[in-house]
Amino acid sequence: MISLTRTASLLAVAAGLGTVAQADETATKAAVIGTYADIAQATYGDSLQTAKALQAAVSTLIAKPSAEHLQAAKHAWLVSRVPYQQSEVYRFGNAIVDDWEGKVNAWPLDEGLIDYVDASYGGATDENASAALNVIANPKFQLGGTEVDATNITPSLLEETLQEADGVEANVATGYHAIEFLLWGQDLNGTNPGAGNRPWTDYAKGDDCTGGNCDRRGAYLQAATDLMVSDLEWITAQWATDGDARTSLLADENAGISAMLTGMGSLSYGEQAGQRMRLGLMLNDPEEEHDCFSDNTHNSHYYDTLGVQNIYLGEYVRIDGTVVGGASLSDLVKTQNADLDAEMRGKLSTTMMAMGRIKSVAEAGFSYDQMLEQGNEAGEALVMGGVNGLIDQTRTIERVVTELGLNDIAFEGSDSLDNPGAVFE
Repeated sequence: MISLTRTASLLAVAAGLGTVAQADETATKAAVIGTYADIAQATYGDSLQTAKALQAAVSTLIAKPSAEHLQAAKHAWLVSRVPYQQSEVYRFGNAIVDDWEGKVNAWPLDEGLIDYVDASYGGATDENASAALNVIANPKFQLGGTEVDATNITPSLLEETLQEADGVEANVATGYHAIEFLLWGQDLNGTNPGAGNRPWTDYAKGDDCTGGNCDRRGAYLQAATDLMVSDLEWITAQWATDGDARTSLLADENAGISAMLTGMGSLSYGEQAGQRMRLGLMLNDPEEEHDCFSDNTHNSHYYDTLGVQNIYLGEYVRIDGTVVGGASLSDLVKTQNADLDAEMRGKLSTTMMAMGRIKSVAEAGFSYDQMLEQGNEAGEALVMGGVNGLIDQTRTIERVVTELGLNDIAFEGSDSLDNPGAVFE
């Protein structure tokens, strides 16, 4: 069984200590892009492997429902997030990934589309008429003025009919977070400790079934998991030797390096520091957590940040402890400006330590939910430590862009950082 506690080699990499691939004074852009593609293939490959383990655990839960099998499926989901979060840095700058990513990691979601929810959730809204559709309870329903036959819940139903139904992004029917909701249920604890608490009997047979429609809930969970495995198989293949993602980057080396830096800067700044961290703190809203049902957000933030560092250092620690590495951005920058390379490494290490503090404190019992509570000074300090580290490292990424002569790169922004007043309008 894969543990969520990483090996000593991973901790060393996360702290910015010792590299597997020594700085190469003759590193070429093609070699650096090659390492980047190798890391992508390995990271998505690990995501696929752990998703298959989740698929097996889900099949066991559905066939033999029990508290133990639900817990095993939850653990498999948590393990699967470790490699996948490290892949998110590839989303920005790679259109092939960005166009695909919403199928597997879209959030937040209106969970009432999928299953039963607490009365406090409410119903349909002006923004989303399907917010409380509850597909699991309804084999037939109206969607966009058309009757949908959902008697059989299949991957194609989820992907082609329900995902972003009526053009509403919050209608997330597929991917990690739909599966997360089906395993944990809603987290109704607000900024108090505690994750979702779905009972295993929501998958039980016959009269033991709670929540109603246990067979359909199992069918939905299985379909969503099968679809995610299929999606991960596809994206992993794109990074193979002759895959479209790899070959398109190598076709234009400057564009390839630009894609790497775009991913690092956009994930660090607008996406993670802004949308995933600062926004939730401003709103004091645990619904803004990335892994809100499972209370796994501290790990998501940590491994997202590690993914950024992986790209700069040109190394990735696989789930079996082996390391994929080679010529790196660090090598390129060092040949032109050794001081800037040292600065970039230092900033990455500082941010990793800030994320490590959030992770360790959450694992000790002070959950990320609690950190978001209004007036919780200790929680705010922890979260803002990560936000400030991400912002600071982005400033150095901008300097790297200039040093490498790639000045046409634009990173994603966030109102929470660039125009805070707009958040409350």
